[in-house]
Amino acid sequence: MNDVRPITEQPDCQSPTLAVIGTVSSCYPDKFGIPRQPSLAPSATATLQLHPPFDHPDAVRGLEQFSHLWLTFLFHHSPERWTPLVRPPRLGGNTRIGVFASRSTHRPNRLGLSLVELAGVDTDDGVRLHLRAHDLVDGTPVVDIKPYLPWADRADQASGGFAADPPDLLPVSFTRDAEQQLDRHPEADRLAPLIREVMAQDPRPAYRRGDRDDHRYGARLHDVDVRFRVTHDEAGSRVIVEAVVPAAP
Repeated sequence: MNDVRPITEQPDCQSPTLAVIGTVSSCYPDKFGIPRQPSLAPSATATLQLHPPFDHPDAVRGLEQFSHLWLTFLFHHSPERWTPLVRPPRLGGNTRIGVFASRSTHRPNRLGLSLVELAGVDTDDGVRLHLRAHDLVDGTPVVDIKPYLPWADRADQASGGFAADPPDLLPVSFTRDAEQQLDRHPEADRLAPLIREVMAQDPRPAYRRGDRDDHRYGARLHDVDVRFRVTHDEAGSRVIVEAVVPAAP
């Protein structure tokens, strides 16, 4: 996939064609469970492999001087359709607002923008950028990279609208079986904090978060399926991780 055709052609203007400059290999194999914003899971890792002819080392010369990057990418798992109104998860999944007042993936051109941490630049064989604290599903096509400039890109007096504050996080605990399964994983030290960060955000669909149900859910992270449920008592809600098992091929 090297080119992206415009989703709609306007009769009175010429729509550009975007070149996919690279593809992401991510710790998130599926959309379910991915944090709503990149900074919410600092343990998330990914690699951005640039494609020819954009994989020349000169194209990233000096990039290692920056700690964070803006990535413009495509929501390639989203349908090629859009509606003027969407239902943001932060509003419970039922309240409708305008698509341009949201960060919904169902956008006219399916373009996404994420601020990610740059962990390293590898130019030994092509160009690979190692990323952390991201929200990109595996296989995400990237169409542009720009360095983040704190003095220019941060607005200290900005208003966050309906998402002015970070989401509330839930406490996370593991059953004994889940702890033992996680301990047997060869990369348990790297996997454990990621599971906690993702589970604390309650990955369930927004319309389920107010339910006092006993449904079991699963989220795939790296090469495992994390099976969990959410319990409710006088102290509040809590995520219980019941199993950490190898994901099916």
